[in-house]
Amino acid sequence: MQTPAIIVGADGTASGTAAVTWAAREAARRHLPLRIVHVLDWDWAAARYDFGGEHFESARRGARSLIGEANRTAAEAAPGVTIDAQIPIGHPVAKLLNSSVGAAALVVGDRGHGGFAGLLLGSVSLRVAAHAHCPVVVVRGRTDAGQGPVAVGVDDSVTADAVLDAAFSAAAARDTSLVAVRSYLPSLPAHFGNLPVSGIETPDQDTAERDRLTQQLTPWQAKYPQVTVETLLSHESPAAMLTEVSHGTQLIVVGSHGHGLLSRALLGTTGTQLLHHADCPVLVVRV
Repeated sequence: MQTPAIIVGADGTASGTAAVTWAAREAARRHLPLRIVHVLDWDWAAARYDFGGEHFESARRGARSLIGEANRTAAEAAPGVTIDAQIPIGHPVAKLLNSSVGAAALVVGDRGHGGFAGLLLGSVSLRVAAHAHCPVVVVRGRTDAGQGPVAVGVDDSVTADAVLDAAFSAAAARDTSLVAVRSYLPSLPAHFGNLPVSGIETPDQDTAERDRLTQQLTPWQAKYPQVTVETLLSHESPAAMLTEVSHGTQLIVVGSHGHGLLSRALLGTTGTQLLHHADCPVLVVRV
């Protein structure tokens, strides 16, 4: 049985280079092979008049040069990691999704050009996070963040355990603590009107929500006793709270689906806010 690999998309930009470096170190941390993928975005239909194939050969030489540089970057970041490279031809998003089948994780940068242009600008990024066949890591913000805890957004969905599993595992592998963030909107009496809930104290509801969070965390704390856990409860939107927390963490872990506020935020405008504004890499767990 083939060992799952860490897959990273390389495009030659500073963001892509940061993704390659992060992915190589993650592969070393998890004792997994690394596969570097650069998609040659070549439209055969549009290039049908390139009879001699000169433009295609030039593009292929450029791709080989780029993948070679990415290979050197990865080897320098994580000596000893097994590295292989691929240059598939076609639509970048489709090829990345194909590469994610059976992978341990798919890693991409937050900006790009050519085949990766717009990958994390709008609906395409959410589509990759939602449809990849493995967890997706968006390397952004402090791309070299190696200090601080791991943070996880916890909602009330039945798939929250998959997200907690990934978060506790990441914290344990990094020998660091975990910050569990739960955001919820409290039920308020009618006389409060349209006052913002963030400024209203609801101690009884907060206690109930904190107890629910504790119950969710208990089995994972038993499985990972070496991971110290801090809980944060907020009335703010999940993405806003996680974005704020990201300034002191080395990784944010969230789910791509679910039934609570967190899932709705991630698939909407505040989820885009997190992917665009988090100050550290974001791990999106496909659940």
